[in-house]
Amino acid sequence: MPSTTYGAVLRLPGVARLFVVSFLARIPAAMVGVVLTLHVVSTLDRGYGQAGVVVGAATIGMALGAPWRGRLVDKLGLRRAIAPSVVVESAVWLLAPHLTYELLIVAAVVAGLFLVPVFSVSRQSLSVLVPLAHQKAAFSLDSVAVELTFMLSPVVGVLLATQASTSVALTVVGALTVAGGVLLMWANPPTRSARSTTEPVAEPPRQRLISPALVVLLLAGVAASFVLVGTDVSLVATLNDSGRSADVGWMIALWAGGSVIGGLVHGASHRNPSPLLLVALLALATVPAAFASGQVWLAVAVVVAGLPCAPALSSINATLVRLVPEHRRGEVMGWSGTMSTVGNALGAPLCGAVIDRATPGAGFMTAAVVGGGLAVVGLVVLALGRGRGRVAAEVVEARPAPRHVPTVRAVRRRGAAPTRRVRVRRPSR
Repeated sequence: MPSTTYGAVLRLPGVARLFVVSFLARIPAAMVGVVLTLHVVSTLDRGYGQAGVVVGAATIGMALGAPWRGRLVDKLGLRRAIAPSVVVESAVWLLAPHLTYELLIVAAVVAGLFLVPVFSVSRQSLSVLVPLAHQKAAFSLDSVAVELTFMLSPVVGVLLATQASTSVALTVVGALTVAGGVLLMWANPPTRSARSTTEPVAEPPRQRLISPALVVLLLAGVAASFVLVGTDVSLVATLNDSGRSADVGWMIALWAGGSVIGGLVHGASHRNPSPLLLVALLALATVPAAFASGQVWLAVAVVVAGLPCAPALSSINATLVRLVPEHRRGEVMGWSGTMSTVGNALGAPLCGAVIDRATPGAGFMTAAVVGGGLAVVGLVVLALGRGRGRVAAEVVEARPAPRHVPTVRAVRRRGAAPTRRVRVRRPSR
């Protein structure tokens, strides 16, 4: 597959605006966890365990709501699907600073259920706006943007909570959530190509949608999230044990910086390895952190651990949109988000328990072994399925785009909108 410059992708009609809108709309989702934690601990005078319950309640709501909201986007269109989220989120976050601890748990579940699906919608729209031959670069750039969001947003949340108050911080989170939803509705990025919206679509049988290829790719999402959250927990534990908890912020920034570098290199390269191989590499890259001694070597190790992060996540998303029919992508992107939540829910307590019984280094190793093991299992399943002709080739290895997919330059020269030229392959997922 030929490489694509990021400038060429951003010059495609609607793509640059989509990236700007998505970046702004993702900010509250990236800062809500730390703000809720600080509110429960500082304002409600509860423990960190109880704060974890509130954050976990929001996470459960997100996991349950993501496929449902994605399905609504597929059936009703973006604006009609997001409008209820804007109304409910405004009510929840207006009340949240004044709720008791018990009611805050309920509110967190509701907020998660109705969270504006900006992550899945932005990727769904990229699959429409960007021709297939150039989606690798587009999804890599999207992953880099997500990393930048999670580098900056928690810092803003902490500053608001500590310099003003946690009630102010929660109110700002709510206002930004509603503003992000309204901004997304205003931009109304396409989630279906022009051709698919005018042609009748026969609903595929569910057994054809839920295929070995789809299950394995969702498993890759679980594995990647397990590695990432395990690395996060282990890094915090390592720094706390060495009495350097103040270094957590810049260490995580280095980790995210490695991911940004890896994502940019991956998107511009000619190679396009299997997402499962990249997840296995992500697990392997975490191992050096388990043996790092001293701040300098730990800093080097976290940069190395971050390098395959954005490539693995962008490869999963880029493959996902090629495996499912266009009119079901919202639902499946929602399931992908749910699987990432499952990986987080499994990885944090398991790696934490290992750290409590052993050392922080054992937490890194647990993340690497479990996440890498899941990726290897997926590769084995794909190899067996490919031998029997039942697994889509895109998950095993990247294939060049079909010849009828135009290049960015050709689209611009002809003056045609990319959404009218994209041909989506529809193997079962």
